[in-house]
Amino acid sequence: MDDTDNRTGRFIRLALLIAANGVLALGPWLVRLADTGPVAAGFWRLTLALPLVALLAWREPSGRPPLGRAGFALVVGAGIFFALDLASWHLGIERTRLGNATLFGNAGSVILIAWGLIAARQRPRMAEMGAVTAALVGAFLLMEGSLQISHENLVGDLFALLAGLFYAFYLLMLRSVRARMGPWGMLVMVIASGAPVALFVAIALGEAIWPQNWTPLLVLAFSSQVVGQGLLIRSLSWFSPVVIGLALLTQPAISALAGYLAFGEVLSVQDVLGMALMGAALALARAAEPRGGGARPYKPRP
Repeated sequence: MDDTDNRTGRFIRLALLIAANGVLALGPWLVRLADTGPVAAGFWRLTLALPLVALLAWREPSGRPPLGRAGFALVVGAGIFFALDLASWHLGIERTRLGNATLFGNAGSVILIAWGLIAARQRPRMAEMGAVTAALVGAFLLMEGSLQISHENLVGDLFALLAGLFYAFYLLMLRSVRARMGPWGMLVMVIASGAPVALFVAIALGEAIWPQNWTPLLVLAFSSQVVGQGLLIRSLSWFSPVVIGLALLTQPAISALAGYLAFGEVLSVQDVLGMALMGAALALARAAEPRGGGARPYKPRP
């Protein structure tokens, strides 16, 4: 009976992990459906999710060490980078295929490997070398495929890749304060500091801010910022980095399928190979253990 319960519990947890990645993979599709500008959609994703996230933060246990001025500045800075990440990623979503945008938006994992090697001043291991090599080759194949479609698609790939860089900085800034804040409390501060930045960028770009149809934005805020992030937070304590990394590979596949069904985005054999290599890079990066002075394991984007 106990073994059956354990197997059932493991199955439920695995299903929740897959569901989290599936929900997050549909985020780019919802950004496309929004009748605001892409960066404005990022602003509403943060703003509409804030009340529920604040409620979850209020329910978190207290008793953690004080954050301090330096910690407060790091969290605010992380919120700014998160807003820039969303702005750049959403601009990329509007310009390239959904599968490409999802893969490049998660490229922060490979960037963190490079940062960890530089900070630790150590030679790369086989898994790290494999991740970087697979990422570079996969990115080249995907970008070359995008250029064959149009220059605009290549620009979208670059925006999504820039988002991965911003997300890596976001994670690095939060690294030293994670023990002093609950995950939901930290997310409240990130949203509160990032939402005004996203709004400023949207206005500066001349985007439409106020939506006529709230449904895509409400679903985006609840699914990506609350459900997806909440399930991933729980999953990080249930599974090893390898399992998390392999589950992450479902995101680009689901995004690519959504792009095909909703927008007729067809992938060539070269695109599939590039996605496979980029996916392998993400899995290898997720499996790599942190080294002294290096970055902590990659956390999938919310």
